[in-house]
Amino acid sequence: MDIYDSLLDAVRSEYDTITLIKKSERGEVLLVRHRDSGTRYIFRHFHGSSEVYRKLLSVSCPNLPKIMEVGEKDGRTVLLEEHVQGDTLSEILQGGLVSTAQAKKMCRQLCSALWVLHSMGVVHRDIKPDNVMIRGKEAVLIDFDASRIYKNANQEDTQILGTTGFAAPEQYGLSQSDGRADIYALGVLLNIMLTGEHPSRKLASGRMGRIVQRCTMVNPEKRYKNILHLMEAL
Repeated sequence: MDIYDSLLDAVRSEYDTITLIKKSERGEVLLVRHRDSGTRYIFRHFHGSSEVYRKLLSVSCPNLPKIMEVGEKDGRTVLLEEHVQGDTLSEILQGGLVSTAQAKKMCRQLCSALWVLHSMGVVHRDIKPDNVMIRGKEAVLIDFDASRIYKNANQEDTQILGTTGFAAPEQYGLSQSDGRADIYALGVLLNIMLTGEHPSRKLASGRMGRIVQRCTMVNPEKRYKNILHLMEAL
């Protein structure tokens, strides 16, 4: 039996479903609990490649969830990942804006996560408040379902994925998105943490505003060259 079938069987026989987190045409995301240990995990089952999740199997970073097991068969992927306990940034922002110091700290932690991803050639492509968990004092970047691996030979993205308002212009098929698409989204996120608005409507003041502006330039060449440059600016 391959990993795909054995993981599917194990989840059905050894785990209880606590909540259906997300369901779409592509698949579903469940919060499950192992009956014997009581440990909670995220279980994902979707149409699509496991390539990005397989790369993450070997990664240990406090700002990324640990991927436990991944199986793929006939274009479908199943996987178990660490359940990150905490609130989403989206939930936190419903209670009001965060301080400049907090926003900078969270963005630097997300830069750490993106540095790991980008160094493996992975572009997240869906950075938004719903995909950032706050666990204690750590910001954790979750949900790699829209992620892809940058391929030098491609001219543009094969599939348009991402969230309107956060997705960089090149994600709409103008060119292939690379790590600078994540820099764009992080700039939008930083601005929303500080002002509650998209930078096109209201830009953060002072130095933070200038950082946001550079992150969100339409031309990727005019943004920070890579995530470390943005980290230094913060």
